[in-house]
Amino acid sequence: MSLRNKSILLIVLILVVDQAFKFWVKLSMPMGAEYNIIGNWFRIHFTENNGMAFGLEFWGNYGKLFLSLFRIAAVVMIGFYISWLIKQKMPTGVILGVSLIMAGALGNIIDSAFYGMIFSESGFANPATFLPPEGAYGSFLHGKVVDMLYFPIINATWPQWIPWLGGDQLIFFRPVFNIADSAITTGVLYLILFQRKEIFKKNDEVDA
Repeated sequence: MSLRNKSILLIVLILVVDQAFKFWVKLSMPMGAEYNIIGNWFRIHFTENNGMAFGLEFWGNYGKLFLSLFRIAAVVMIGFYISWLIKQKMPTGVILGVSLIMAGALGNIIDSAFYGMIFSESGFANPATFLPPEGAYGSFLHGKVVDMLYFPIINATWPQWIPWLGGDQLIFFRPVFNIADSAITTGVLYLILFQRKEIFKKNDEVDA
C-alpha cells in the first residue's frame, strides 16, 4: 500500500470512529449524563463546546465562526503538507503523525460545520434528535463540538494550608475531550518525541 493510501486510510478510520462515537453520544445521552467505564477515573461524560479542543472558548459567535474558518484553512494546508511530505519521501511515521493531526482537525470541523444543521438541541432531560421536523439548533459553521472522554484520575481536596485553594475540590485531569482531540494530541506528541530528528533532517537538506 502506498504512503498516500496509508494516510487516507488512517484519516478515514479515525473520522469514522470519531463520528460514530459522537452520533451515539448525541442521540442516546442527555446533556451531562455519564457512564463509568473503569472505576471513577474513566467516564463517558456528555458535554458540548463552542470553541477549541478540551472545551476552551473565546469571543462568542464571532470567535466560533473564526475558529471554524481557521480549522478549514488549517486542514487544507495540512493536506498540501502531507502531499509535500510524500513527494519528499519522508518516513512513514512522519506522514502518519501529520495524518493524525489532520484527521482530528477534520473530525471537529464536521461537528462545527454540520451538527447545528442536523441535530436538535441536546437537553438535560432528553437526548437530541437527528433531523428534527421542527428544525435543528444552529446553522452552517455554528455547530457545537461533542465531547465525551473524561479522565478525573485524581479527585480529592486541596489541603487546608494552601492559600486560596485550601478545602476546594482538586480534579486532575478535568477537561472533557473527544477522539478527534486525542488524534491531534497523539499526532503532535508522536512527531515531537519520535520523529523530530527526521523532520529537522529533511528541513536541513531542503535549506541546503
